Amino acid sequence: MKILREIIASLPKDIQMRSVLVGAHWTVVCSRGCGMASTILAECAHGHDEVRDAGNLHAKRAHELAEYALSDNPLEASIGVATINSLLDIKVDENEQRNASEVLMRYGKKKKVALVGHFPFIPKLREVAGELWVIEKRPMEGEHSFETASEFIPQADIVAITGSSLINHTLEELLSFCKPGALVMMLGPSTPLSPILFEHGVSILSGSLVVDESAVLNTVSQAANFRQVKGVKLVTLFK
Repeated sequence: MKILREIIASLPKDIQMRSVLVGAHWTVVCSRGCGMASTILAECAHGHDEVRDAGNLHAKRAHELAEYALSDNPLEASIGVATINSLLDIKVDENEQRNASEVLMRYGKKKKVALVGHFPFIPKLREVAGELWVIEKRPMEGEHSFETASEFIPQADIVAITGSSLINHTLEELLSFCKPGALVMMLGPSTPLSPILFEHGVSILSGSLVVDESAVLNTVSQAANFRQVKGVKLVTLFK
């Protein structure tokens, strides 16, 4: 978890938490700003995870809660990554406000693409990519299991990795499979827009910024999927 530790070490340490919301699909944390991450539950009976200090998370320092990202409990790690995203000070211009799918289809045209994670744009990407391998922990028809990552990623010209890989702590393993010269992208709302990721082989960061905190909290609290979440803009940063 070297990358996570470096990102956490780069964050301000004097910010107080304001609120924590764990929704059905998304976790939202408000501290310096407002950050999101996927809500991931452990595969255990009834899917219940016990979160340390639940009910008092809002009273902590944000840097302390960001360290939950290192937890083996995926629900705590979800909260931690959302906290990281709430602490990053990101300034973007209009040229950087673009959708991950557009970027991936542009660079993946006629190329071998390995995509870790299930995204709604997969059918469109299949139409333009020379070859597409979708790798998932819970693969659907036409997708490949996570255990095949070491087989397909080394063949890929373009490797796109879900930001949730920071939550389940698989990012560094996945990056180790990328061949030299491969274009590596991290995508999805969990993705921290941190330049530290550029130091570890990632060339494109495609995530989201909260621009209307109340709208995000309202929709996420009502079990919105990402297409239903209001108050967010998509951002892509290049190395």
